[in-house]
Amino acid sequence: MFLRLLFLLLLALNLGAAAWLLFGRLPAPPLPPASDPGVTELRLLTEVHAAPASTPPVAPASATSTPPPAETCATLGAFTTSVDMHAAMQALTPHVARIQYREEQVSHSHGFWVYLPATTTREAALDEAHKLAAKGINDYYVVTAGDSQNTISLGLFDSESNAQNRMAKLQQQGFAAKVRQRVDTEPAYWVDYAVPAGEAFKWQAWMPGRNDLAAKPIDCF
Repeated sequence: MFLRLLFLLLLALNLGAAAWLLFGRLPAPPLPPASDPGVTELRLLTEVHAAPASTPPVAPASATSTPPPAETCATLGAFTTSVDMHAAMQALTPHVARIQYREEQVSHSHGFWVYLPATTTREAALDEAHKLAAKGINDYYVVTAGDSQNTISLGLFDSESNAQNRMAKLQQQGFAAKVRQRVDTEPAYWVDYAVPAGEAFKWQAWMPGRNDLAAKPIDCF
């Protein structure tokens, strides 16, 4: 009987101790602030060194500057024949960085033509020629072939004003004279070359006596 009571007493004590351990502890009080209000917090020197450095602001990228050109280019011409152009290229090639040629079609005026329009037949053209001769106009020519067949040519003039005067006199005598500028299309050649920027290149040194040519700047090729 005594042992049983002792056992129950020890069991009750163990249960009470366990309950106190589980539920009897109060939460730990909060730690006081590291410094008084308004006072800068003290930090260890090691903490300062260990703190990551702030990232410096990135300076805005400046506008990309355009590099100066390495070369300048020019074109020389105009050459009237391919033989003349190739001779110029041969003379300049050893003295330039790059060289090329271009061919263009250009128009040339060959004066102003005074004429009577073509008739439908050869006989009609000859009849017009007889009328000219009857009025003392003998400087004419009846075109016998080509695109202007049966046209009556009445003169070729370098000056447009002289051609207009000739036409006016013929019209006063009753002839339907007209004036047309004669234009032919012919090839012309240009030589393009590149030299280092800032270099005072004188093409005349390699092509003396060519005062008929001229060089002008162009975009590099």
